[in-house]
Amino acid sequence: MRPHAIAFLLVACVSALPAQNIRTKDVREIAKGGSNAIPRLAELLKNPSVDVRVEVVKQLTDIGTQRSLDPLIQATRDNDPEVQIRATDGLINFYLPGYVQTGFGSSLKRVGTGIKGHFTDTNDQIIPGYVMVRPEVVAALGALARSNSDFEARANAARALGVLRAKAAVPDLIEAARSKNTDVIYESLIALQKIRDESAGPRIAFLLHDFNPKVQIAAVETTGLLQNKQDLPNLVGVLNRARDIKVKRAALTAIAMLPDESSRGIYAQYLHDKDALMRAAAAEGYGRLRNPADVPMLEKAWPDEGKPQPRLSLAFALVMLGKTEISEFSPLQFLINNLDSSAYKGEALPFLIELARDKRVLQALYTPMLNGTKDEKIGLARVLARSGDKTSEAPLQKLSNDPDSDVAQQGLSSLRTLQARL
Repeated sequence: MRPHAIAFLLVACVSALPAQNIRTKDVREIAKGGSNAIPRLAELLKNPSVDVRVEVVKQLTDIGTQRSLDPLIQATRDNDPEVQIRATDGLINFYLPGYVQTGFGSSLKRVGTGIKGHFTDTNDQIIPGYVMVRPEVVAALGALARSNSDFEARANAARALGVLRAKAAVPDLIEAARSKNTDVIYESLIALQKIRDESAGPRIAFLLHDFNPKVQIAAVETTGLLQNKQDLPNLVGVLNRARDIKVKRAALTAIAMLPDESSRGIYAQYLHDKDALMRAAAAEGYGRLRNPADVPMLEKAWPDEGKPQPRLSLAFALVMLGKTEISEFSPLQFLINNLDSSAYKGEALPFLIELARDKRVLQALYTPMLNGTKDEKIGLARVLARSGDKTSEAPLQKLSNDPDSDVAQQGLSSLRTLQARL
């Protein structure tokens, strides 16, 4: 008998076992049938054994086809938090392959009757703009995030909604942010930052004065990113009352994201502060005010600044105020150069994304994108994906044929994201 026929018979025999006799190794045997085994695996989500249901979710995730989505959605409604968490990670993994290896579920351990895991500090994963998520997936994760389930399962669902850019789940995230659990609130706020639905800004204002610094900082950052200008006075209040330097930095950075001439005195107060990040935030604020009269002051401060972060912010401000030329020592070239820095590319990239909304800057970036270093090409392709226009399609198309496969892949991904956005 041929090997595949033997395997088929083994799967058939295991599938015939009564539910109470099914073990985790039997689930793995059934899953060898691939997508054809999904109906049987879905039935096993009703099995009384938590270990069996957990294994079913793992196998559904590994199979990873469209047909896996419905049973994984079903598993988010399980009464066991580990099943819910692994199902959540499995859903993300379909849209962002490899996620299960680093997601919250990868750290889970059973401790007595409960579970224990940890969220990674890095929370910057997000699916490309051209990837569309099934509404049923968003609805299931939104329901879990605002449910009465285990806090870790809810926090993980909130994180998932951010990764999936799930705009339809904003009301669920707002409700989840009213939880009394720090992780649930925090993950909901970070998800709202990723989704960037500005209508959510005023609805999280109640968290600006939260007693937990982690939550308060996230709420302050979200207020700035979502352009909630009506809460500018609240942010000024947070800045003036805060004793925690991290809270003060977040508040000033958020104020700088909401340009208003009434904040000019605040920027002047902190442009020469002893804290480098306060100087950086003040410089950004001046840039966004877009007053050409501030150029001489910023041009004087830029070469005198010895710390990288405020120097990046000063460069950003100068480009915002019209210094868009690219030369060896120009502010714009300085920002591009920092895409090569593992320590500061995370700051240079969002600055360039914001600056590229100006057509003069956008046009200036095409040449360095095609002729720069590998990291510069990849970084500038990401900039064009977020801020480019129709004129950006041809340069990205050219980049997609780059001899370096990583660069070519980013060029194609950015082109698809740009086209989906346009």
